[in-house]
Amino acid sequence: MDAEKLHRDAVIIDAVAPLLEKKKYVEAYKAGGVTCAAPTVGETDTPAAGLKTIGSWLHFIRSRKDLKLVQKASDIEAAKRNGQMGILFHFQGTGPFETDLNLVEAFQALGVRMVQLTYNRKDYVGDGCEEETDGGLSRFGKALVGRLNENRVIVDCTHTGYRTTMDALSLTTRPAVFSHSNSAVTSPSKRNIQDDQAKAAAATGGLVGVTAVPWFIVPANGGAARPSLDDLIAHIDHFVSLIGIDHVGLGLDYWWKTLPFSGIDTMMSAWEGAVSTGYYTPEVYPRPPHYNPPEIETPEMLFGMTEGLIRRGYKEDDVRKILGLNWLRVFREVWGE
Repeated sequence: MDAEKLHRDAVIIDAVAPLLEKKKYVEAYKAGGVTCAAPTVGETDTPAAGLKTIGSWLHFIRSRKDLKLVQKASDIEAAKRNGQMGILFHFQGTGPFETDLNLVEAFQALGVRMVQLTYNRKDYVGDGCEEETDGGLSRFGKALVGRLNENRVIVDCTHTGYRTTMDALSLTTRPAVFSHSNSAVTSPSKRNIQDDQAKAAAATGGLVGVTAVPWFIVPANGGAARPSLDDLIAHIDHFVSLIGIDHVGLGLDYWWKTLPFSGIDTMMSAWEGAVSTGYYTPEVYPRPPHYNPPEIETPEMLFGMTEGLIRRGYKEDDVRKILGLNWLRVFREVWGE
């Protein structure tokens, strides 16, 4: 199998790309052969903040012939044909909706196509995965899942508490996902997911996207986690054996406040701020420094993922599915052509 040709020809989707908060890193994803990347355009912030971020992205995309806003599955296929990179808008949290369901329509019209229900903490929707208790979806949360379904926006259960995810997965009428979550069986962490959560997502027609965040690949055990690509692929192996090859993808979650994108001072400041506000706990998010798997340390190096999957014994069609075709299927089923 020609790994270089496969990587060059494949549709490659990284469905979680907060690194693109710094738009200069578009070049890194392009250099790595990525067909579509999903910047985080809203989190726990306000509608105004989300609107400003999206406005900035729309202006940036319009200024670049090599970029394409992704609003339907065929946009990704067109980007691949035309040598462009697709940009998919993703919320990591529902702050931009506040408690107004009509803002789902508003942000969907602006291009938002995937929404994560919580970010570690309790919000109006339900409980995050770092809360000590989990009451499940609130009444507002149930209504929100319904409104996301109506608007063909993907429900993302990452960072969300166990019961809240299971409530959402039982309610959704369209495929739902864990966009960037690893296996708690392979590496215990409150941010990783249990087997029945993965099965529930697959049962909706959705998938699990594995993440390259180091302390969700292997335990930090009191020090900096230094996982290898094989450690990450062990999570892929687990999910493939559990829910099937058609339900596993990539949500690598490169972030500019980690190595090698920033210095230790920036990393420490970001970590301390997240801990002080309760978005992180040190037990789940260990103190920096943080090291991505060296074989795919940056998006430019994503050929290493293709090589690693082939080395692990995955066949060409299965490599293509993991790299992007499984995401493309989910996108088509939720968004349409």
